[in-house]
Amino acid sequence: MESQNINHEDEKIIINQELNIWEALIPVIALVGLLAYNVFVFGDSALGGSNQFILIMGAAIAAIVGFKNKVSYKSMVEEVAQNLKSTTGAILILLMVGALAGTWLVSGIIPTMIYYGLDILNPTIFLAACVIICAVISVATGSSWTTSATVGIALIGIAGALGISPGMTAGAVLSGAYFGDKLSPLSDTTNLAPAMAGTDLFTHIRYMTYTTVPTIIVTLLFFIILGFTNDTTGAADVSQYQGAIDATFNTTPCYL
Repeated sequence: MESQNINHEDEKIIINQELNIWEALIPVIALVGLLAYNVFVFGDSALGGSNQFILIMGAAIAAIVGFKNKVSYKSMVEEVAQNLKSTTGAILILLMVGALAGTWLVSGIIPTMIYYGLDILNPTIFLAACVIICAVISVATGSSWTTSATVGIALIGIAGALGISPGMTAGAVLSGAYFGDKLSPLSDTTNLAPAMAGTDLFTHIRYMTYTTVPTIIVTLLFFIILGFTNDTTGAADVSQYQGAIDATFNTTPCYL
């Protein structure tokens, strides 16, 4: 099917042609296949630069499919610009999260969280507390990435001192962080979804609670059970851990 949109200002006609499902899947299949082959050949080194060439090849294949279906170069560039515009916010958040996490670590904020967290958190309820803490902070900030990269790092540090598995702690951190991100009015994705669907933000959040709240309750119960059954015999001496932090960083409640 073809639809025509006439711009009366410059009297140009832009023709948008719908592709069939197989033509639309060609660039996707090619990109996934090339990335898989690249990782198979280069292994961990694929992230060092060769993946970028694969992305360029995928874009070239998509352009060839577009030209075959008489899609103009100008239309392609406009669509690319529109997609870049929609992802700019996420890219900026990623850049800022990296800077924020590094700043908090060097300045002593994360070590201070670990220092006082060792006094406050009990190994039995630690995993459930991770879920709740990260959920609250993620709702307040609207970003699961920021929560995971700041408070999440501190909680994993505390887990190491308490003899709790870092993998389980990471799962608890991500569970709480994504729960908060999903229900936060400040979250970019939570705002984007109702905007695209043409509905109210808080109506969207209310309907998400039907699935999200039962999920977090089950998750909390799961981590509570893990907390009571978890073996923490490998826990380090908390006082030595705190002494090492105190000798390296300036720890003060003001950082909290």
